[in-house]
Amino acid sequence: MRVDNFRQLADYNHWANRRIYAAALEMPEESYRRSTGVFFASLHGTLNHLLVADRIWLKRLTGEGEAPSRLNAILFEDRNELARARMAEDGRLKRVVNGYSESDLDRPVSYHTTSGAPQQQVLNDILLHLFNHQTHHRGHAHACCSILTGKEPPTLDLLMFQRGMPAPELAA
Repeated sequence: MRVDNFRQLADYNHWANRRIYAAALEMPEESYRRSTGVFFASLHGTLNHLLVADRIWLKRLTGEGEAPSRLNAILFEDRNELARARMAEDGRLKRVVNGYSESDLDRPVSYHTTSGAPQQQVLNDILLHLFNHQTHHRGHAHACCSILTGKEPPTLDLLMFQRGMPAPELAA
């Protein structure tokens, strides 16, 4: 992939997160926390996991920020605080990706896994994983929204993003 593809994915990621968080913030607290059988149990657990994973990867890529040690960590109990942290992390991810050049994508990145094992991968593969991981678990969050509300959840299609479908601004 080219760096422009990753820049588009970073923008799409922010757009899709704003849409899914808007739906999450509208639902009753009890529904939001109810287990639905997805991998991280609830919408709350899933949204926290996505933030955890992005923080881990951004720490590996930049050497800055928090890197939680557990993939199932609950970073924020309050969903409004979680939403603010998500939006900030999306901005950070966009700035990091916008700073890469084509040649950066081929460079190896050394890091340690959450279990401490040394690892090395090229940046291109890491970014592919990061954005694919977001899409995978955001799909779980999307399913949670449907299950918990009985309504059609917001569309998250990349094509809708490319066509300029708006995403709500979340309150600070």
